[in-house]
Amino acid sequence: MTSELIYKYLSNEASEREVQTLFDWIDASEENKKYFIQVKKTWALAALSETVSNDSAAVISIQPKRKAIQYFKYAAVFLVLFGLGKLAFDFSQPSKTASKEIVLEWADGRTEIMEKDKPTVLVLDGNKNLIAKKFPNHIIYFGKVEDQKVVYNTLKVPYGKRFILTLSDGTVVSLNSGTSLRYPEQFGTNGKRNVYLTGEAFFEVAKDKEHPFIVNANQVDIEVLGTKFNISAYPETPTVNSTLVEGSIQMYETENKQNLVLLKPNQMATWQNNTKKITTKAIDPTFYTAWTKGELAFKDTPFSTIAKIIQRTYDVEIINENSDLAKQNFTGTIKISESSVENILELLKRDTPFNYSIKQNTITITNLR
Repeated sequence: MTSELIYKYLSNEASEREVQTLFDWIDASEENKKYFIQVKKTWALAALSETVSNDSAAVISIQPKRKAIQYFKYAAVFLVLFGLGKLAFDFSQPSKTASKEIVLEWADGRTEIMEKDKPTVLVLDGNKNLIAKKFPNHIIYFGKVEDQKVVYNTLKVPYGKRFILTLSDGTVVSLNSGTSLRYPEQFGTNGKRNVYLTGEAFFEVAKDKEHPFIVNANQVDIEVLGTKFNISAYPETPTVNSTLVEGSIQMYETENKQNLVLLKPNQMATWQNNTKKITTKAIDPTFYTAWTKGELAFKDTPFSTIAKIIQRTYDVEIINENSDLAKQNFTGTIKISESSVENILELLKRDTPFNYSIKQNTITITNLR
């Protein structure tokens, strides 16, 4: 077995037959496995020294459930980039969302559960004007009102679910698991377009130069005129991250608007709660918006972060008592609808062996006995 085939595989250029040949060779001896790991480390370190855009190629997709087992045999070894960071282990957060259903809170105090089997419903105002059209996984709002008549609805999306809103100005908002958005039922005819976010959402903002669109998230505002961007502002995370796909946005501290940064496409701005600083860096936005396409994508991501994402996506609680796993970083992609939590754990344990038990929706990861 030559290093050439290993590098070919790590670059996602190997054929299925070559992949099988490689893994047969790895399984043949511990020396082969050690040699492969050494080559992989060298490859990973070299990749990380390149630019971000060139560095994003090493993505391995987890196979669908029924096909996954045959790949688990070897896929984990390639999925993992070993120990490239040592972040604190702190992710055993239980689900923060009390309801297991998507809940719409109307401005007048009514509460409605958005059930997937409900028929499409039209919402009219007192004058029989159309305000909204409700679908099982999507609400579309219409119209404007006088500024003094603007009222706010709130949509709460629990762990394990996602939802789409089309606001009355045409802005489309994709809400990720564990997210709450407070928004005008209809925007006013004048002034700014304000919404309030806790959790994660992807915005495709309708262009309107006269009425800036502002997302209030934690202690910062993200202001735009018309663009596409992702915001992650979960309460259990001490940061707010805004990732720009196209257009331009600015992030500033709500209480000090002089503390701001301007973003260009393929940049991320990060707000730190403790220092009140905003930093920027170049990124590949596809990793941060993959969830909108039903995927989870990781690149040299600490297991602690991955565990939080799994908890939100699959509505489970993870308790990790394995310190080795807590120190590992991983790279890969997961198709949410085709992978279970058990699939993912089986994949990860191929690299860092551990035991786990499942009781109801709580998963406890422990050392091997």
